[in-house]
Amino acid sequence: MVALIWAGVFLHPPLSLFSAHPLLNSSAILFLTESILLLQPTHTAAQKRQGTLIHFFANMVAFDLLIAAFVIIECNKFNHDAVHFDSVHGKLGLTTYTLLLIQSTVGFTQYFVPQLYGGVDNAKSIYKWHRLSGYVVLVMMLATVCAATQTITGGETLNIKLWAVLVSSVLILVGVLPRIKKQKFGLLPKSSGAVGQ
Repeated sequence: MVALIWAGVFLHPPLSLFSAHPLLNSSAILFLTESILLLQPTHTAAQKRQGTLIHFFANMVAFDLLIAAFVIIECNKFNHDAVHFDSVHGKLGLTTYTLLLIQSTVGFTQYFVPQLYGGVDNAKSIYKWHRLSGYVVLVMMLATVCAATQTITGGETLNIKLWAVLVSSVLILVGVLPRIKKQKFGLLPKSSGAVGQ
C-alpha cells in the first residue's frame, strides 16, 4: 500500500504541499501496522515489556506523522479556500484521527499511568478493549485510504486505483488478523491444567 501511494505521488508530478499528506499518512499506517505486529507474538513478561515499549515508540512516530499530515492538508485547504471534511475520505479521516487520539491516550495511560484507572489490575482489565478498538481503527484507516481513491486528487490526479488499495488492504488484514489471540478478548474458555497457561 505504501508503495502504491508513494508511486502515485512521485510518478504524477508536480509535487506540492498536498503531496506530503498521502506520503506521511501512508508512512503512519506502516508504523501503526508494524506496531501491532510487533506486539502480537509476545509470550514472556520480558517480551511483553519490550513489545509494549516498541509498540509505544512506533505509535509515537506514527502519531507525529499523522499530526504533520493533518496540519498539511488543513493548510492546503485554507490556501485554496477548499471545503474541509466534505468528502467521504475527509469525514472518515477525521473520525479515524479522533479515534486514534483516544486509542493512543487510553493505551498510554493504561500502561504508564495505571493509577488513573485505580491501579494496574483495573488498567489491565480494559486491555482487551484497547486491543479490539485498535483492530477497528486499523480497518478504518484502510477504509480511509480506499475512500481517498474516490477523490479527485487521489483517484484522478495521483491515479491510485481503488482495486489496488483494496487488494493491499486485504493483504494487510490477512497478515494481521490471523495473529489475533481470541483468548485475549475473553472469547475462548481458559484452559485448565498446566497446558496452555
